[in-house]
Amino acid sequence: MGGKPSCIGFVVVSLISAGVWVRPPICVTAWPVRLVPLRWERNVNWLSDFRGPRVAGGRAARLVLGAAAVSATVLGVAGVGNAAADTVIDTIAVGDSPNGVAVSPFGSRAYVVNRGDNSVSVISRFTNTVGDTIAVGDFPVGVAVSPSGSRVYVTNQVDGTVSVISTFTNTVIDVVTVGIGPSGVAASPDGSRVYVTNSGDDTVSVIDTVTNTEVDAVTVGDAPNVLAVSPDGSRVYASNAFDGTVSVIETVGNTVIDTVTVGAGAFGVAVTPDGSRVYVTNAFDDTVSVIATATNMVVDTVTVGDLPQGVTVAPEGFRVYVANGIDETVSVVETSGNTVVETIPVGSDAFGVAASPDGSRVYVTNRSDDTVSVIAVHKCLGSLCIDTGSLVGGGSLVGARSLGSGSLASGGSLAGVTSTGSSTS
Repeated sequence: MGGKPSCIGFVVVSLISAGVWVRPPICVTAWPVRLVPLRWERNVNWLSDFRGPRVAGGRAARLVLGAAAVSATVLGVAGVGNAAADTVIDTIAVGDSPNGVAVSPFGSRAYVVNRGDNSVSVISRFTNTVGDTIAVGDFPVGVAVSPSGSRVYVTNQVDGTVSVISTFTNTVIDVVTVGIGPSGVAASPDGSRVYVTNSGDDTVSVIDTVTNTEVDAVTVGDAPNVLAVSPDGSRVYASNAFDGTVSVIETVGNTVIDTVTVGAGAFGVAVTPDGSRVYVTNAFDDTVSVIATATNMVVDTVTVGDLPQGVTVAPEGFRVYVANGIDETVSVVETSGNTVVETIPVGSDAFGVAASPDGSRVYVTNRSDDTVSVIAVHKCLGSLCIDTGSLVGGGSLVGARSLGSGSLASGGSLAGVTSTGSSTS
C-alpha cells in the first residue's frame, strides 16, 4: 500500500466571533482546495471560552461554521503565490491634509492626523467612517499607537510637542515637550518608550511613557524624518532626509551605532516582522532601499513610483506597501524577490500608509484629497486565493472552486485563510 500523502501546506481558518469552532490546521496535499462546512454547531459560547482549538473525535480537520458566525481573521500567509489584485474598497473623508496614519493593535480603529486643521480622525474599521475627531497641537504630522492600544502619540511639528491621547475617551491627557520640528513617532514593543524624530535639531527624543517626559535625546543625521523600532526593541532606525542616510540607534544606551547610506531624500522606514530587513523610501530618486539588519548594509534597491513617501510591511512579512505622492499610487513590493508586483491607484498626494494587524486592510492618506483610501488585501497560496475584502455570504474564491452561497451562515463573513506549513521567508 502507498504511504499517506505528504502535506504541501496547511490551511487554517481562524474565526473570531460567536458560533464558530476554530479548527487545527487542515493538511493540503494538492492545490486547488475547496473549503466547505461539514457540520453546523449552534451552541458555541463567546470569545471568553476560546482557550484553544476544540477537537471532536474524528473531526479534527473539519471546517465548522456556526449560525452566528460573522467574521474571521487572517493569521498570516506562509508561501504566497500570484495574488489577485488588491483593491480600493472605500474612500473616507477625513480632516484637512491628512498626513500620518496608524492602526490599533486589534485593528478596530485607524488614527489619521490632519495637519491642516490640527486634528486626529478616528476611523472605525467596521463602518469605514470617522467616529470621532480629536483636537491636538499645531501642525500634527506623525502618529503611533501603543502596543496595548490604550494610547495614541501625535507629533505636533510647529509646537515642538507630542500629544498623548487616551483611546478610552479619545481625549488628550498629556502634552510632552520634545525637540524642534517633531515628525516621526514610534513606540517600543513593550510600550515603555516612545521615540520621536526632531527634524529641526537633528535629534531623536526618547520619551518615558510612565511619566510622559523626555528622558534622552540622541543626535542623528541631517533632518531626521521617520523612524521604526525593531520587533525585539533593541534598535531604532531613523531616516535622515538631507543626507540620505539611516541612523541605527541601540536602545540600551540610546547611542548611534551605525549609519547606513541609502538614497536621496530618505523618508519612510519600516521593519519586517522578523527584524531581518528594513525598507526605506527615497523620495527624491523614486526607490526603496532594502537594508539587511545583520550587516547594516543595503542589499537591494527597488524602483517604485514617483515621490515614494510612506511605507509599511504587511504583518506576515511578504508584502511591502509604498505610497507614491506624485503618481497617486501604492506600489506593492514582494519581499521574496524585492520586486513590484502590483500598483494600486489611490488619491491625490498619497502619503501615509499603514496595514491592519490581520493584514486584510491597508490605509493610505491622500493629502490633497482630504481622504483615506481603504485597500482590501487579497491573499493567495499556490492556486488558492482568498479575497479578504469581499468574501461575504456568496463570496468569491479566486483560483479554486467557489465556496457557494451555503458556505456561510446568514450575514456571515469569511475573511481569509493561512498556510502554516511552507514558509518562503
